[in-house]
Parts: sequence; structure tokens; C-alpha cells
Amino acid sequence: MKHISTASISSLTREMTVASRLKVVAITGGDQGIGRGIVECYAQEGADLALCYRSNTKGTDEVVAETQKMGRKTAALQADVGKVADGQRFITDAVAQLGRVDILVNNAGLERRADSWDVTEQDYDLFLDVDLKSPFFVTQAFVKHRMQAKAGGKVINISSVHEELPFPHSTSCGASKGGIKMMTRNLSIGLAPLGITTNSIAPGAIETPINKNLLNDPAELKPLLESIPLTAWESRKTWPASPRFLRPQSRTI
Repeated sequence: MKHISTASISSLTREMTVASRLKVVAITGGDQGIGRGIVECYAQEGADLALCYRSNTKGTDEVVAETQKMGRKTAALQADVGKVADGQRFITDAVAQLGRVDILVNNAGLERRADSWDVTEQDYDLFLDVDLKSPFFVTQAFVKHRMQAKAGGKVINISSVHEELPFPHSTSCGASKGGIKMMTRNLSIGLAPLGITTNSIAPGAIETPINKNLLNDPAELKPLLESIPLTAWESRKTWPASPRFLRPQSRTI
């Protein structure tokens, strides 16, 4: 579950020229939900793309077909980013197929709700491996690539409003997202001298496959919508304007 006020970001995005053309963007978890929306959005702006997926071959084939119709080069690579070697191989393989990666979007994430006393060690480790460890080590591989290329770059971490907002049955998620927030702040300082900017976006209620059970549960959905000032969910088709707001030509954000 994720929450954000998108009105101001959307209006600012419409007013700004986005220049993704001739850029190569790598997105983890680009086969569905928010990640798929980001892939499609960057493709519309003229970027070539590398996306990784864990097991959703159908969704991956669909998004690749869509981006190729737009004339974009797209590399779809199987990787379980919860495993450090797989996540770092994603960057290596993306560079091998597309020549370079200019922008990294750490998007892959999990959603499992459980009371804290029922969470198993295996589930807790899985959350942190995918939601927190993988952005760090995928970013590490990306930074080494950009250092070798002697060029700057951009890292965009997709977090959640739950880096700030407690939510019932989501302690593991909140711990990982809080970690993303602080990791992003530290990386932004450490990578700035290399010309690499690091930002995090903490979206709110986005209609994605992860939230399908909640969408179909009126009893849980009603209080959630009442807590959102606009009383509406955002769509994966429109929300990815937020990552585009972090313009490729900007050197400071």
C-alpha cells in the first residue's frame, strides 16, 4: 500500500520539458504495476530501456512489445534482485546489450501484510532483501559502471509513503521503506561528487496488481479512500510522470 498527493507533482511535470531522448534507463521490476508504468513513460519520452523481472514473463512480453512499437530498444532480463549477484548482473547485462545505463530506477518491491507476531524470519528477510538490500547493491553496480564511463548519472528509488506513515500489519514494509529514505539521503551526499544525483519518490495509493485484494474489499477500501484528500487512487498510467519530473538534463536533482 502506498499514499501520496500527486496534484502538485503532476502540474509541475506538465510545465517542464522532459528530455529523456538518447538516454538509457534501467528499471527493476519493470514488468507490472508502477514499474511497468515507468517503463512505458520513459519509452514515450524517447529513452531506450532495460527492465528486469523475476517470473512474470507474460507481463514482460507485453511491455516489451509496447515499447518496441514506439521504436525503443528494450532489453528484458530475468533477475531476482533480492539476490545480490542477480541484481548486479542486471546492470552488467543491460550495459552489454544497450551500451550503457544513464539512469537507474530501483522500483522492485513486495507487499505482504501480516501482524508483527505472525511474521516469519523468512518473510522479514525477503522484505529487506528485495526492498532495501537490492536498491543498495544494484546502485553499487550502476555507480561502478558510471565511474568507469567517467560520467554522471541518476538514481531514483521508489519508496512508499510508509517510510513516514505507519500502516496496520505492515511493520516489515515500513522498516524497509524507512531504510530506503535514509539510504537515499546518504547516497545523495556520497555520490554527488561523482556527478550522480540520488532521489527517492514515496508514492501513495496506486492501482497496481499488488493492491488487487484491497481494491476488491469495500470494507477496507472505504476508510482508505476517506483518508486521501482527493478520495481517489492514482493510476500506473498517470503516476509515472513523477519520475519524469527528475529531468535527465538537470544536474542538481
